[in-house]
Amino acid sequence: MATIQWFPGHMAKARREITEKLNLVDLVIELRDSRIPYSSKNPMVDEIVGKKPRLIILNKANMADKTETKKWIEALTDENTVCLDIDCISLYNVNKVVQYAKLVLKDKLEANQRKGIAHTTIKAVVLGIPNVGKSTFINTLGKRKATKVGDKPGVTKGQTWIKISDELMLLDTPGILWPKFEDQEIGRKIAICGSIKDEILALDEICLAAIKYIKENYKDLLMKRYSLDDITDLSEDEILKEIGKKRGCVIKGGEIDLERAQTIVLNDVRKCQIGEITFERANQFI
Repeated sequence: MATIQWFPGHMAKARREITEKLNLVDLVIELRDSRIPYSSKNPMVDEIVGKKPRLIILNKANMADKTETKKWIEALTDENTVCLDIDCISLYNVNKVVQYAKLVLKDKLEANQRKGIAHTTIKAVVLGIPNVGKSTFINTLGKRKATKVGDKPGVTKGQTWIKISDELMLLDTPGILWPKFEDQEIGRKIAICGSIKDEILALDEICLAAIKYIKENYKDLLMKRYSLDDITDLSEDEILKEIGKKRGCVIKGGEIDLERAQTIVLNDVRKCQIGEITFERANQFI
């Protein structure tokens, strides 16, 4: 498989700027994709934020397997970190973000109250890999279009403070991927979920990886979506061809247009048309 790497210059600059501004914030809000809670964690974030209190937001929760999301929340929560799953489209749990931010900072806020500081505006920096939904998250919290939003990775290129309410102010940052995926499996999962520009990928490999995982873990969903008979003994290539037939991806001579079939499958995965799927199990990573 081709090595997956994507590290535009603005990401390196963003890392330096975030490091410089950490002393201005009380809290780090780290957005991850609920479908890939491990792979959508940028390992550089741990280096950058250190022991700063952290609220991990598992975004796009309505696209993920709820049973697995619950396990991830339990696994990611510790004395310095609180985890919350949300969905910015349906607004699921969005109204709990400020409550959970206060929970992470409980000790500090109580100390302020003892000092006679009745009200504190929490300042938080929002971090996450591209296309994990940072701008949509900020706009949803602020109930307005406060930042530029796009459906392709790499939209946010600068840093902006946004006042969400009297209780919360956010610092938006560009999505940061790490310079090299040491584990190509992580690169594949991020690619499957659409967090890397398709133009730099071998989509056939990404599509077959998606089919393989879904076949092994959500076979019934795959069969139902594409009206397939039993696929237990079929290879990923054979499944893709069957999907192509079902979706009318037939070209001259009766051959299957595999590229078109690949696009259909990946679009269905990314738009949750196959079903609620989590591509990583908490007990395998934590």
